[in-house]
Amino acid sequence: MADREELESVCKRRGFVWQSSEIYGGEAGFYDYGHLGAKLKDNWERSWKEYFLSLGDHYHMIYTPNILPYRVLESSGHVDHFSDILITCKRCGNSHRGDHLLEDITGESAEWMNKDELSDHILEHDVKCPDCGGDLDEPEDFNMMFEVDVGPKGDRKGFLRPETAQGSYMNFPREYRALRKKMPMGLATIGSAFRNEISPRQGVYRLREFRQAELQIFFVPGKHDSVFEARYQELEKKNIKLLRSDWEEQKEVSLDELDDLPVFYRYHLAKIYEFYSEVMELPHDEFRLRELSEEEKAFYNRIHFDVEVHMESLGGWKEVAGLHYRGDHDLGQHQKGSGQKMSIPIDGERLIPHVIELSFGVDRNIWSILDKGYRTGDRDCMKISGSLAPYKVAVFPLVRKDGILDRSIEVYEALKSKFSTFWDKSGSIGKRYARQDEIGTPYCITVDYDTLEDDTVTVREIESTEQIRIPISELSETIESLIKKEKGFSS
Repeated sequence: MADREELESVCKRRGFVWQSSEIYGGEAGFYDYGHLGAKLKDNWERSWKEYFLSLGDHYHMIYTPNILPYRVLESSGHVDHFSDILITCKRCGNSHRGDHLLEDITGESAEWMNKDELSDHILEHDVKCPDCGGDLDEPEDFNMMFEVDVGPKGDRKGFLRPETAQGSYMNFPREYRALRKKMPMGLATIGSAFRNEISPRQGVYRLREFRQAELQIFFVPGKHDSVFEARYQELEKKNIKLLRSDWEEQKEVSLDELDDLPVFYRYHLAKIYEFYSEVMELPHDEFRLRELSEEEKAFYNRIHFDVEVHMESLGGWKEVAGLHYRGDHDLGQHQKGSGQKMSIPIDGERLIPHVIELSFGVDRNIWSILDKGYRTGDRDCMKISGSLAPYKVAVFPLVRKDGILDRSIEVYEALKSKFSTFWDKSGSIGKRYARQDEIGTPYCITVDYDTLEDDTVTVREIESTEQIRIPISELSETIESLIKKEKGFSS
């Protein structure tokens, strides 16, 4: 495992991610993805869509604007309640996020505390300004939304959206009709969200502009249970690791043991667990599902589990996603604010659907892949799932003479139409392997003199560095099977 400084260094040097506007000194809370980071992010988003949209026949992608009218976010509660607690130093005037100040002193989460609780704890621990050691002013609420003026005269107010989910709620009635009133209905979206963080820190973990991938599933409890129960039958004996709010440590349990949770919630917990273990290929002891306590979760969330990944570069367990049962809160708020019906007719009555929300921070998940994947020591290596890696395969000529260079180009051209493929002729073969190891390319192919004789090539696997010899005619099929984990790598 690498520390944060080492990981940030390789991310900049190789083209993954770095602070935006770097040539002007950068601005906290904004980051750019380089050529490898963009490939990794695109692969993750594609895999997310393929996996979660396949959970239901009536789950679909939508895309909505980044700017929302004032009334939308007033109805949702963001105008009045979307705040962090700001604390200003009386001496130097620098601003700090209150829960972060306390967490740095105690090592425990303070995100759930209100202003009065934070103030009491800051006095108890005699917390001072970390910049100058001065006394701190009383905590105050700070709304994190970016306000924008709409129209040539700027007479209409709006906000950059603080989350992508509101677009799904507003589009529910139209999509319900367009999709022929079939339920449960899922509306997914991937896009940018914006939060004017008081003191963004820890790199891409806390940004002012970031990407979210969210799936809102609309259903009516008691009316659509059979759909979820049918899906659940496939998974009911599955074991998952989680940490309940009243447990001291996480345990491995079967889904049936979680019988205090609704079937629809257990099903989605299991599918999220499967995504992290089988698609992202994170070790089971390096991520967990943690239930939030009553004090931690939002008042409208009836059940709330976070997905947390243990990241060495960020000092421990960090939230990357969440599964929230939000009841009918969201559609109810927009029905009240807009005057438009969000209820649907079922069995002779009109009912407002409930929502299960699957919410993922794209940037946080990308960083978790880099954190868990990068290893230093005798050999620097980035281990990334084959389906997510920026390049799936690299092709090298052993030497640049005797027809080997031209043959390697032929192999490269044949593979690049199917896989993201890199070709490299520069430096020794050892240096070329090392470069690909550092960016997470799972398989390297070397064209050599034997290739000219028998049309076979050497394939090297990144983690074990083991090599096998296979015919070029079988190369594409073999690489595809290896990436899909349909066969193991063995000589």
